[in-house]
Amino acid sequence: MTETQSLPLIEFRDVVKNYKSEAGIFPALKGINLQVERSEFLGIIGKSGAGKSTLLNMFTGVDELTSGEVIVHANGESISLHTLSENDLALWRGRTMGVIYQSFQLLPMLTLVQNVMMPMDMSGLYHPRKSREKALELLDMVELIEHAHKLPAYISGGQQQRVAIARALANDPPVIVADEPTGSLDSVTADHIFQLFERLVQSGRTIVMVTHDKGLVPRFSRHIEIVDGELLPPSNSPLMGENHSFPLRGKVGKGAK
Repeated sequence: MTETQSLPLIEFRDVVKNYKSEAGIFPALKGINLQVERSEFLGIIGKSGAGKSTLLNMFTGVDELTSGEVIVHANGESISLHTLSENDLALWRGRTMGVIYQSFQLLPMLTLVQNVMMPMDMSGLYHPRKSREKALELLDMVELIEHAHKLPAYISGGQQQRVAIARALANDPPVIVADEPTGSLDSVTADHIFQLFERLVQSGRTIVMVTHDKGLVPRFSRHIEIVDGELLPPSNSPLMGENHSFPLRGKVGKGAK
């Protein structure tokens, strides 16, 4: 085990985020302290305006913090995100984190396989033959290989979200962050997405997901609640998959680093 592998995957240390407005300073996050372990499926639950999306932006580094520190121990190194330049942060994010959005964010003019290859290109990891082969493997993993050369408009919303998951895995990141990824899906399709997430966690990846839906708590290995920019004291969480009779089945990608 390397030194970084003995540490939490992600650490928040007294993270504060304030926004300035005409009415004054609005505290979106109030001294967040949090550790995320490896191979964890962490749910962050909160109502609209509670600060969960701001917290997710701290994970990815897309928003600047006011004070505190976010440290990621991955790929054999420890990185304090908000000390990186914008270019270095974008490159690091592309290679270390996969991001999944509620609205999928697929490029409509690209085929599914081209969408999945995009992160490889943006991170300087593109190889004409190998990248295409890997993208097809990922589409096969999410059971969409037969649609690889279609445009996003010609598949369903649930299928588009599965493409977004494949794209998030393109650079084999140790961390996946998901912003309400099942919020716009019907219950059956959402259940399929969660089964895929659970298989990914079993294969060694870490997933951090934000949601407003407390009904999803049994699907997480651990959950925390955020209210008015503060984390509530932890409570015991059900084990992942508890109260669900479905088997964890299907293909699994390579484990995290």
